[in-house]
Amino acid sequence: MSATTTATAPDARAPHVVALAPSVHAFLQPDGGWCLNNAGFLGDARESLLVDTAATERRARLLREAVLAKGLPLPGTIVSTHHHGDHTYGNGVFLPEARIVGHENCRSEQLAAGHQLHLLWPRTDFGAIDIVAPSVTYRERLTLYVGGIEVRVLHPGPAHTTGDSIVHLPEQGVVFTGDLVFQGGTPFLPMGSLAGSLRALDVLRSLDAPTVVPGHGRVTDPSAYDATERYLLRVRELAAEGHARGATPLETARRADLGEFAAWRESERLVANLHRAYAELAGLPEASPLDPVAVFGDMAAMNGGVPVACHA
Repeated sequence: MSATTTATAPDARAPHVVALAPSVHAFLQPDGGWCLNNAGFLGDARESLLVDTAATERRARLLREAVLAKGLPLPGTIVSTHHHGDHTYGNGVFLPEARIVGHENCRSEQLAAGHQLHLLWPRTDFGAIDIVAPSVTYRERLTLYVGGIEVRVLHPGPAHTTGDSIVHLPEQGVVFTGDLVFQGGTPFLPMGSLAGSLRALDVLRSLDAPTVVPGHGRVTDPSAYDATERYLLRVRELAAEGHARGATPLETARRADLGEFAAWRESERLVANLHRAYAELAGLPEASPLDPVAVFGDMAAMNGGVPVACHA
């Protein structure tokens, strides 16, 4: 009588770590949809730095375990690429060891937003979440040295939000873009700027980093900038056509042909991005507040009448 052993395949949806360079790793959360962001960490046996955290206490603890599993100490510094809860809700898991670093607008936006994800997705189990905003802020650029690695943090101007940070490791050729790039996913602009997002791509290109860690989706290369740019220019084109016809953002989104971008995740974000593009066409300042009820209501309409779902 013989026994049969059935191998269990790894869960492709589980968070996992990817080595990017010596002592530098990305923490990826497939498939990069709503609230499934990426993070990163680097350092040596003495000290470490973390780029972003996660949307839930459980996922932040998985990130914590991943750092320790690579032989690094708990991070003494966390750089928040922007204030959104999927990138910052887990900050408290790393206290009291870590100080939080971010753009000055990231701090004010995070404090103003509070438990915003709880309002959007009241049925999601986020765990024990304290709002922990940056205690160290900068305005234009900041350089840190952690474990012998030079970490350049720079603000591209209003783009995904008004408080975005790019994290660049020049010697390793690695850049963490935050949500300036969604690899395989649709950009999200209602809290930032369409024009600014295009400018931010030029900033990213200027860094000449061959390894690109997007805010969501798989690790990629600078070709992601070109794809994102084509999408943003398509949004600008659709907005100009719709605005000239007197159509609403929702009407414009419903009749739009997305072409190569139709297969990107969260295609319903198109209408949110059109709201931002319409505001800029109307001459409003970049990152002027939009009506969140109108934006998320229109996304639900584009999502078959169902509110967008948190996947964390």
